[in-house]
Amino acid sequence: MDRKTTDFSHVAVVVARADKSLQQIGDRLEKALAAADQGEKAPVRMLSGEREFTAVEQAGNFADAQKVREVLEAAFKGDADVCVSSTNDRRKNLLICDMDSTIIQQECLDELADFAGLKAEISAITERAMRGELEFESALRERVGKLAGLDLSRLDQCYRERITLMPGAKTLVATMKAKGAHAMLVSGGFTYFTSRIGEAAGFDTHRGNTLLDDGNTLTGKVAEPILGREAKLAALNEQAAALDLSASDALAMGDGANDLAMIEAAGLGIAYRAKPVVAAASDCAIAVTDLTAALYFQGYTDSEIVWKH
Repeated sequence: MDRKTTDFSHVAVVVARADKSLQQIGDRLEKALAAADQGEKAPVRMLSGEREFTAVEQAGNFADAQKVREVLEAAFKGDADVCVSSTNDRRKNLLICDMDSTIIQQECLDELADFAGLKAEISAITERAMRGELEFESALRERVGKLAGLDLSRLDQCYRERITLMPGAKTLVATMKAKGAHAMLVSGGFTYFTSRIGEAAGFDTHRGNTLLDDGNTLTGKVAEPILGREAKLAALNEQAAALDLSASDALAMGDGANDLAMIEAAGLGIAYRAKPVVAAASDCAIAVTDLTAALYFQGYTDSEIVWKH
């Protein structure tokens, strides 16, 4: 009789595009693990083989999980996303996600800037802040300041015309909620968008920064204190405590430097199409597939996933 995944200390998951055959991915995983680690291993298990992605996992007693991750990422570079995690408490009970370029495909502030003819200028500042080259709070004040005088009607226009959910966002949230998890959207962006995007994607709660206005136009100011890196970490800890959970029960995901603290604190920290500094600090990274991979990383199979479009 095959031993259960939980009989082993770690599990390695590979999620590839569907143009990669199940047999091919399984064989590559077994070969890479055999080269990376000499511990006992379970047979390869299929998580997905008939939908958009091919996903397999193999449990084992890995002597050096970080080494296994590095070997697998090298073996599947450009073809698949990989995650190496403990088999204990794989399925998380708190989902906490960044919004811009994680749950949605855009940066809201950059899109707003386009209405003021400043997208290139503000996008350059955003990129540097997300790479960790600029202090987030001061960079946010600078960018918002450039939007002084922008008509409030542009916020609604921006949301309706520019903002789209990331593939897999609704499925990720719906599946984890169906298993009892709480879903929280936490953003260095703005509550105008977090409230709407949170509802559209199915999140239970949201936090963000507040743009100030005079009733007709933006003032160029943002309410203090600004929600940045430490506030995201505080949101994780506060929500976990409210649910009688710990940070180890959480899955935190984001793409920028201001997501680092919550990603490092969570039981499973995932970098999503992230800047190198974020990917390096995460437990695993998604760069090839979509947000559905975060479910496969937790051991969900296609039959357990609540598919949403």
